[in-house]
Amino acid sequence: MNDSILEKAVENIISAPAVVLDKTISGSQSIATSIMNHEPVKKAGDYWERLGPGLTTGAADDDPSGVATYSQAGAQFGFQLIWLAPFTFPLMAIVQEMCARIGLVTGRGLAGNIRIHYSRWILYLCSMLLFITNTFNIGVDIGAMAKAVQLIIPNANFVLILIIFTSISLGLQIFITYDKYAKYLKFLALLLLSYVFSALYINMDWGMVIKNAVIPSIVFSKDQFFLICAILGTTISPYLFFWQTSQEVEEEILNGKTTIKLRQETTSKKDIHDMRIDVWSGMFISNLVMFFIIATCAATLFANGITTITTAADAAIALRPIAGEQAYLLFALGIIGTGLLALPILAGSASYALSESFKWRHGLFRKLKDAYAFYGVIIFSMIIGLLINFLDIDPIKALIYSAVINGLVAPIILILIVQISSNNKIMGDKTNHPATTIIGWFVIGLMLISGAATLATLIR
Repeated sequence: MNDSILEKAVENIISAPAVVLDKTISGSQSIATSIMNHEPVKKAGDYWERLGPGLTTGAADDDPSGVATYSQAGAQFGFQLIWLAPFTFPLMAIVQEMCARIGLVTGRGLAGNIRIHYSRWILYLCSMLLFITNTFNIGVDIGAMAKAVQLIIPNANFVLILIIFTSISLGLQIFITYDKYAKYLKFLALLLLSYVFSALYINMDWGMVIKNAVIPSIVFSKDQFFLICAILGTTISPYLFFWQTSQEVEEEILNGKTTIKLRQETTSKKDIHDMRIDVWSGMFISNLVMFFIIATCAATLFANGITTITTAADAAIALRPIAGEQAYLLFALGIIGTGLLALPILAGSASYALSESFKWRHGLFRKLKDAYAFYGVIIFSMIIGLLINFLDIDPIKALIYSAVINGLVAPIILILIVQISSNNKIMGDKTNHPATTIIGWFVIGLMLISGAATLATLIR
């Protein structure tokens, strides 16, 4: 009984902002209704409603660790590597579309499908490695968010900020209902636009930007090759595969399709069409942000001889005297916003993978008492990530090791994704288009080369 009372009390505390938000929205309905009667606004509203798992998955790809990687690309090589943003966009979108389609058609998450159709040891190995890399990333991201707060509030206590961010993330995942939680994730994704706005405060040579975006350029140096591999690993990352698939299932459950059989039998062409709009939109926003981060750091840091960035906070600090207070604040706020979005997705994707691997009850639509193992993995991952910030671990080395593991795991999981989404016994008439399969194998080859190159650069 005491546990029940405590859980209810915590839930009420965490839900308080949602209650205020709901009342605010209700009080504004008459104004909103009038505005929504206009056709362009109505179309925009319909488009926003279609966005969901694809938008949040794409936005989570630009977590503080990713921001640091893109910032280093711009600072070290100027506009030279900005072509990677448009180049990786369709590759990333096609991979995530396959993952989303698997979730919609089979009614199961990615790990659940791998468990049924492949050897268990492959799944167990991939899931454990995913858990390890995600936990490292969580630790680095929490630390980056705390540093970003200190950029805005210099006297803020670092340890206290770490604990607050960890508690907020856990509270939202455990005590907020999935439908409200999904809305929060969508609105957090909009904070990514702060990186676009930060570029508007800078004098940019757009002719040079467009030229480098359209015409690929590579210098075959160890540093540049390693950075390209890091960008590929950050952009096409295993945790996004598992999260995308599982969130499609969560959305179906939210819409009343509570059994696997019902989800399998009711997936329509319209569902697939809407999913594709969502996924391609999310990946476009993700790579647009990558584009502007590289451009911003190239036009300011590289142009002024600042070529070494180790964290996202370093990038914001370096921007301040060059780009001005507005760009500095927008960059810092972006770190906090993307971190709040990425933390639950990093922890959640690992928990989905492990829970489906071992047939545990899982899903953010469930309450804590109904899925202790699922939420236990999330809590454990977040706490270990928090503790990493108190250990003598170089965050950059942690990210490098995570990138190496991701580089090794991603091709294996991608092979399974392409095979499952191409199998008509599993997917029925919703298998890959032949061109999709070809591009999928191209991405696998690219990731194999990337993983091998990353290992080679570390060994040397």
